[in-house]
Amino acid sequence: MYDFTFEITYDAGADEYVDLFMDRDSLRSEAIYSCLDPSELWTLESVTGDPADLAAVDDLLLDESVERESISGRECNSTRTTSLLTEEQRRRVTYTYVSEVDYCEAVPLIAAKYIDGGVLFEQTRTGDTVRWRVLVQDDSKIGLLYDTLSAKLGEGLSFSFKHLIEVTNWESGLLSRADIRAEQREILKVSVDRGYFETPREVTLDELAEELELPRSTVSYRLRRATAELAKRFANQQL
Repeated sequence: MYDFTFEITYDAGADEYVDLFMDRDSLRSEAIYSCLDPSELWTLESVTGDPADLAAVDDLLLDESVERESISGRECNSTRTTSLLTEEQRRRVTYTYVSEVDYCEAVPLIAAKYIDGGVLFEQTRTGDTVRWRVLVQDDSKIGLLYDTLSAKLGEGLSFSFKHLIEVTNWESGLLSRADIRAEQREILKVSVDRGYFETPREVTLDELAEELELPRSTVSYRLRRATAELAKRFANQQL
């Protein structure tokens, strides 16, 4: 397998969805894309951030008329449906299905024209940058994909190649969190953001409990469980 990684950087005003991430530092999006042919694709996207920043992005997340796939500036001619799977204080998870594609210059759909056998995509969005990781079985057509993606970029977008490497495993941040329960993950995120793990600590357990509007014992228990799962995962990866 080969991991082809690149970044697309956006100027302000080039994409209204990316503009939200540029204006709100806490926002981060991680998405998994799957595309078996150039006529359809699906996306599982997790967006995290401060509650006020997430509230600002909610409308665009669920608005099926908002174009979030195209890199050329031309709107896709396709059918797009989006469902909200998870709604937490600091996290949203959506599922999007794009079908009946007549025209759409999206990274997964472009790749499907060149690479046979299916491709897996991971996308990370922060600030003005969208980072793509593409997992393929054969790297023989990566050069064609690279040239096409570079040529398709719309005004205000720039392409930056990172690496093409052969891999035996592929860690995905979006998928690897599945063994941490949603309520534990939320408390862990808030604890990190508020400096609970700093030395000295910038926030107490009582202050976290007050902010989350939960009993101190509940916050303590969920935080212990989350950190225990992360420790086990780290130990297993080192074996």
